[in-house]
Amino acid sequence: MTKRVAFAIATALALPAAIAAEPTQAAPDVTVLQCAHLVDTAAGKMLGETTLVIEGKRVKEIKAGEVDVTSYANAAKAAGANFSYHKINDGTCLPGLIDSHTHLTSETSPTGYTDQFRWNIADYAIRSTVYAKRTLLAGFTTVRNVGDQDNESIALRNAINAGIVPGPRIFTAGKPIGTTGGHADPTDGYRSDLAGNPGPKDGIINSADDAYKAIRQHYKDGVDVIKIMPSGGVLDESSSADNAQMTIEEIKAIVSAAHDYGFTVAAHAHGAEAIRRAVLGGVDSIEHGTFMNDEDMKLMKEHGTWYVPTIIAGKYVQEMAAKPGYYPPQVAAKALQVGPIIQATAGKAYKAGVKIAFGTDAAVYPHGQNAKEFEYMVQAGMPPMFVLQAATTHAAELLHKQDQLGQIAVGRVADIIAVPGNPLDDITVMQKVGFVMKDGVVYKADGRPVM
Repeated sequence: MTKRVAFAIATALALPAAIAAEPTQAAPDVTVLQCAHLVDTAAGKMLGETTLVIEGKRVKEIKAGEVDVTSYANAAKAAGANFSYHKINDGTCLPGLIDSHTHLTSETSPTGYTDQFRWNIADYAIRSTVYAKRTLLAGFTTVRNVGDQDNESIALRNAINAGIVPGPRIFTAGKPIGTTGGHADPTDGYRSDLAGNPGPKDGIINSADDAYKAIRQHYKDGVDVIKIMPSGGVLDESSSADNAQMTIEEIKAIVSAAHDYGFTVAAHAHGAEAIRRAVLGGVDSIEHGTFMNDEDMKLMKEHGTWYVPTIIAGKYVQEMAAKPGYYPPQVAAKALQVGPIIQATAGKAYKAGVKIAFGTDAAVYPHGQNAKEFEYMVQAGMPPMFVLQAATTHAAELLHKQDQLGQIAVGRVADIIAVPGNPLDDITVMQKVGFVMKDGVVYKADGRPVM
């Protein structure tokens, strides 16, 4: 798909291998990227041949057509600067993608329910570096990580930010917040002498006062966003996927405290009543929304609440539930209840005009397959350009980072990917990302990792 022509005028590219292998990667001083086509996600248009000039981590110039790069190369040489050149001959450039719903520190497995008694936090943390790299190489340069077990995603975020391991830019919620016995209770299914009594420090609340304590603990822990569980879920070992598990008063307390600290609040909610309470409670987004009804959709439009569908997760758990022994029986039953419905709900919400941001629930399915969600969204009735915007401009707005992420524009962060062909004609090409740049650093070219 891509032809990578890279040349360096700086001494950095001639450093000894031992030095060049240092983990922290710096963007070249100047990079020229020529694209056969480019998606302008802000305008919702496909552009023709376009040349991008990048200085360090940011886009400096966008020029129509193919330009002579000699002047840029000569100027870099004269200044003693690094220069790099890449050309996408027959594909389409897009902004780096944003997945608004991931869990980068775990992954689906038939042994997952027993692994937790064998693995240490370090086991999950080390594996998370592999999952993060897969996600980045799939074209997702930014993710919202909405739940882990022991705040290990905070450490992963910090390691990526420090250049220790490659991965997407992470905005993490740390531990999710729920109620005793609810979807966030990490001891569901444990025998009584192991279960204990998790409290606000563990993300488990049972009052408005607990809610404030939990948010303040999350602030102390260093999270970026808040994730709450006002309804049952599929993969915990309780009996209900959709029952309401938080009062409106508890949700309002969480949202009030979270907004005081500058956090947005994402609400895992399958059931219609839980969705209603979460929207009235002021959350910023509804995740999954499987049993969302007309009243919920109306309320979400009135309140400006975002919807993150995660269709791929519903389809995957339905598929795995058909395999004997993959899930515990009660989990399999819930998966078969949710799986067949979630895609149709997403299509109905789109037609109703609910705001939609792209998200997948990565970890429920194997990491790196995030882009399958684009295909499912189109099948649900959403236009290809809309689903691309859902993973770029919409998701950036949900993160309150629309001034930095979600589009290729002068002054914005240089997060750029490329796919073969035209995703507006065939959305499945989003599953074939061949070029990935994040913060001006190229991590994949010609379909292969470059570091």
